[in-house]
Amino acid sequence: MNRSLVRFRFLFLVVVVTVLIAVALGYAQEGRKLRAGYASLSGNMAPYWAAKDAGLFKKYGLDIDLVAFPSGTEGMAAMIAGEIEFLAIAGSTTASAAIGGADVVSLAITTERLVVSLITLPSIQKGEELKGKAVGISRFGTSIDTAARMAIHHYGLEPIRDVSIVQAGTITSNLAAMRGGRIQAAILSYPTIIQARREGYRELLDIASLDVPYASSGITVRRSFMAQRRDVVTNYVKSILEATARIKRDKPFTIDMMMKYFRTKDREMMEETYDVSVNKYLKRLPAPTAEAFRSVVDELAQVNPKAKGQDPKRFYDDSIIQELEKSGYISALYR
Repeated sequence: MNRSLVRFRFLFLVVVVTVLIAVALGYAQEGRKLRAGYASLSGNMAPYWAAKDAGLFKKYGLDIDLVAFPSGTEGMAAMIAGEIEFLAIAGSTTASAAIGGADVVSLAITTERLVVSLITLPSIQKGEELKGKAVGISRFGTSIDTAARMAIHHYGLEPIRDVSIVQAGTITSNLAAMRGGRIQAAILSYPTIIQARREGYRELLDIASLDVPYASSGITVRRSFMAQRRDVVTNYVKSILEATARIKRDKPFTIDMMMKYFRTKDREMMEETYDVSVNKYLKRLPAPTAEAFRSVVDELAQVNPKAKGQDPKRFYDDSIIQELEKSGYISALYR
């Protein structure tokens, strides 16, 4: 047989097999459950819990497993590895990963302030007294790390040089580290802030009160996944938007839900968490903005030279949110 013909048939067979494999993998991807991660146990995560508990994922045709990660760095690692499709994460973690070459982008920013506080030992009366002390965070490169650096700079001090930053793990682990004397201050979120106050620790700085626009929490996906399955991504965003409307309208449902996820019966603590995280700071229209990501880039540039001069618009895609807003979908949720 002619060698050219044999080679042609062989190449044709390779192409056919490759296409069949790709189709098979596509069907497998279609058939399995999607996975959505969240990277902190805080009031900011209420819309994602509500989307699951109120059946909104199912309403929009999604079969989703909700997965908790101890910090944003672990969540982002899982996303880059393709282990999850959606991630509720800070814009700083998304931007940092993208600068490093990851195929990730933010689609929505549900909270545009760092809703955390710098909590210290009662003996620390002023910010200047942090010099020579240690501040606990979850992991480097997370929004909690950003908040620590923001707080230290606020008092005219330099991170690392003047004030140590210690990775202590989860938010509750940071409070435990303060109890044990390993650190003298920590960045905490709600409701752990409330618990710390009750135990006599000092809330030295409410970082959200600095009123700095910041891409604090939102929805991140892989760009390739969005390109391949935009309809699925749109339905996921819709489920979070409707969940946001539900929890803003239905406080009793939300309080009961948060008590379940925080594993507490302390309704008073959940009431305050709701008032701050949901009522005050959770956005109805979670469109990412250049202003919020500019703060992210400016902060990253202090620790990563590659962040200098980066265009904030590189790190988000607001097209789905804009489409849903223009269609009247979002405003209809609040009628």
